[in-house]
Amino acid sequence: MQLNSLNAITPIDGRYYDKTKGFSNFFSEQALIKYRVLVELEYFIALTRTEISTLSDFPKDSIKKIKDIYLNFSYDDAISIKEIEKKTNHDVKAVEYFIKNKFKDLKLDKYLEFIHFGLTSQDINNTAIPLSIKNALNELYLPELNKLINLLEEKSNEYSDIPMLARTHGQPASPTRLGKEIEVFKVRLDEQLKFLNSIPIAAKFGGATGNFNAHQVAFPKINWKNFATCLINDLGLQHSFPTTQIEHYDHLASLFDSLKRINTIIIDFNRDIWSYISMDYFKQEIKKNEVGSSAMPHKVNPIDFENSEGNLGLANAIFEHLSSKLPISRLQRDLTDSTVLRNVGVPFSHTTIAIQSTIKGINKLIVNKSKIESDLNDNWAVIAEAIQTILRREGYPNPYEALKQLTRKNTSINQEKIHSFIDSLKIDKEIKNELKLITPSNYTGI
Repeated sequence: MQLNSLNAITPIDGRYYDKTKGFSNFFSEQALIKYRVLVELEYFIALTRTEISTLSDFPKDSIKKIKDIYLNFSYDDAISIKEIEKKTNHDVKAVEYFIKNKFKDLKLDKYLEFIHFGLTSQDINNTAIPLSIKNALNELYLPELNKLINLLEEKSNEYSDIPMLARTHGQPASPTRLGKEIEVFKVRLDEQLKFLNSIPIAAKFGGATGNFNAHQVAFPKINWKNFATCLINDLGLQHSFPTTQIEHYDHLASLFDSLKRINTIIIDFNRDIWSYISMDYFKQEIKKNEVGSSAMPHKVNPIDFENSEGNLGLANAIFEHLSSKLPISRLQRDLTDSTVLRNVGVPFSHTTIAIQSTIKGINKLIVNKSKIESDLNDNWAVIAEAIQTILRREGYPNPYEALKQLTRKNTSINQEKIHSFIDSLKIDKEIKNELKLITPSNYTGI
């Protein structure tokens, strides 16, 4: 059966494929194979620059042809490697044999045994996978996240002068501004993005148990640690050393934890906007032929924010497993890291679906100023904080208690009651006038 959007098992490859297909270039089986080929070939090219005598006569004009093997890597190439793997029952060894066949085609038979020279599979995997993650971050994830951050900044400016009733514990609290509440999330994401960008993306490259045993015994005069560091740095990664057979994944765990934290902030934002919609502070754009509820014609559901929250929850569950599992490996290695790393594209996909849904939802929002103003006018009790603070300033006795006596009742507090209370205070007329200028709409701080 041919895989398509209707018979795919996961919505990543089905319902949402239009949003996630870009990640195939980084996290699919074909992509993994391509990145393995890239690492193997860049390693070979780096070897030709050492003082290994056997490689001293390597024709430099062949380097471009070698690079073309991974630059022009195709689906048919991937299929060829999978066919070799059926015989080897080893995916990285299959890559080695594929490259050797390509070298034969290029008449480079003399240098075949320096392909995968002295390496273990994880030298390749633990370089290929971090490199694919780095590229996916830069090319797909960060542009989407920055779109969201920029949109939040735009909306925070647009709503900057809209006073709004705040709620703490779900209850009316000192007023705020709608734009400022949006800005909170923008700044939170900015701060976490700085942290994300500071996390090194590391690769392991050191032979069967991380000690360059085979390299050292073959060519003891070469500084293999420096060689590997230069190779890895040239690929844009940080070289982890010393290691066991595998990368210890501490930096990668930090990266996943950071992505999870960014997702948690977006979940928090989604829930707040959902609440504002339920409070009628926001309306949503109505599209002519869309259906909100199959039973209730009047409804326009906040589905974009709900979709985002659900996808972010899935992403975070997998990021959490990756970050807690990957740094643990028995002795010099076991296979559990390889098993879970094959799923690294899944949380990235769910995250991207979510970010796009949040952006879509934000672009549908219409501020319902009349409802926001109505809630402010219905909650004059919230300026009690302002009144008691000014009374404290003036040395008035027990102002908190006096305001508590006025406002902490299950009765409505309006402008008339507040002003009547102010008039009853034994304070200068100037202070009374100052207090009467305070309204729920202008008591919004800085």
